[in-house]
Amino acid sequence: MENETDYESEMESLQRLLHSSTRVEGGSPEHMAMSRRAYDVRRLLMDLNCNYHTHDEIVELFSEITEKPVDPSFGLFPPFYTEFGKNITVGRNVFINAGCQFQDHGGIVLEDGVLVGHNTVIATLNHDQDHRRRSSLLPAPVRVCRDVWIGAGCVICPGVTIGEHSIVAAGAVVTKDVPPDVIVGGVPARIIKRLPEGGDR
Repeated sequence: MENETDYESEMESLQRLLHSSTRVEGGSPEHMAMSRRAYDVRRLLMDLNCNYHTHDEIVELFSEITEKPVDPSFGLFPPFYTEFGKNITVGRNVFINAGCQFQDHGGIVLEDGVLVGHNTVIATLNHDQDHRRRSSLLPAPVRVCRDVWIGAGCVICPGVTIGEHSIVAAGAVVTKDVPPDVIVGGVPARIIKRLPEGGDR
C-alpha cells in the first residue's frame, strides 16, 4: 500500500481538480483516487451508522469525515452517507436528519442554521452526456445559504445555490438556483410562495 505522504498528496491534487470544477476523465488517476477515498471514508461511516454514539461523539466523527472542525452546535441523526466527505462544510446550528446522502466531490456548503430533512440527496457530480465519455465526471458545487429548510426526500442537483431563509418542500427536485425568501416545490422545483423578507414566516 502507498505510504501516507503519497496518499495525502494524491488527495490534495484531487481536491484542487474538483474545486476547479474541471472534468474528471473516466479511468484517470484522479478518478481512481476518488474510488480509493470512497473505500477509506466507508470505515468512518460504518462506525457512525452501525454503533450508538453520543452527540459529542457524532460531532467528532463528522469532523473526521470532513477533515475539518465541526461546531458543537452541529446535529446529525444517523444513518448518513457520503462517498468523499472532504468537501462538506457545515456552519453553526446545522441539523441533518436521518438517511441523507451527500455526494460532495464538487463541494457542499451548508451555512448557519440550515435544516436538512430525512432522505435528502445532495449531488455535486454529473456524468458526461456524450455516451462515449459517460464515465467522465463533471463536478459543480452546491451552496445552501443560512436558515434554509430542506424538507424530507428532496434532491438537490449539482451547481445549485439555495438562497437564505428559503424552504424546499418535501419531495422537490431542485435543478436551478433558488432565490432567498421563497418556498419551492415540485419536479423540477418552482417557486410556489414568497416569504416576507426578515419577518414572520
